[in-house]
Amino acid sequence: MRLENIVMQARDPQATGRFWSAALALVDGRPAFEGDYEGRLTFGEDAWLDICIEPVPDPPPPGWRLHLDLAGGADQEAVVQRLLALGASRLDIGQGAVPWVVLADPDGNPFCVMEEREVYRDTGPVAALPLDSADPERDGRLYAALTGWVPAPGVAPVTLRHPSLRGPLLELCEEPEPKRRQNRTHLDVRPEAGGPDQEALVGLALELGATRSTEPWAAGHSWVVLHDVSGNELCILADE
Repeated sequence: MRLENIVMQARDPQATGRFWSAALALVDGRPAFEGDYEGRLTFGEDAWLDICIEPVPDPPPPGWRLHLDLAGGADQEAVVQRLLALGASRLDIGQGAVPWVVLADPDGNPFCVMEEREVYRDTGPVAALPLDSADPERDGRLYAALTGWVPAPGVAPVTLRHPSLRGPLLELCEEPEPKRRQNRTHLDVRPEAGGPDQEALVGLALELGATRSTEPWAAGHSWVVLHDVSGNELCILADE
């Protein structure tokens, strides 16, 4: 199995996708559905994530439980200026005086440009994927089991990373408040040939505390929509 997709939502997936493609130097792909966007972020031999953007009619609501932290480091201000030129905007979410910079993509999805941190070495353009969690230890066990990612040094209560120890960190962070609505960004896991199939991965996730989504929009797909222990959406894709 592998962590395959970071799935985002936007009112205009193509315009938002052009921003992220330029921002992260993605290799544009062929989305599964017309009107969606898909681009690949490669961070090592056989190590990659696809960023997929699907259409929604509404702007981003307040609150964001999963977002992208981009690498800034010593060039943080230059990175910020480049992203602003590509169509990002500055965003005040009450962060106050922090060393990172909060921006929004053209559709209003928040993301951060991070200061220099040793733990972000060799991540590539995406430094981290912070995910709000009511129980980082328990959610960490779930994501480690489903993705094959391994514990790694970090600043969050639980940090996972691709076993090559390259690419972004998956950070399980203490949630500021309980989940209230569908997340605008979620993760997809894909079964791989020779490993557990979709049914087995769903069973494993349920054993580790996940639950099946009962929302009407979650039914009738080739993938299975789950909620982790904290309620965050997570999809198990069909077998390869």
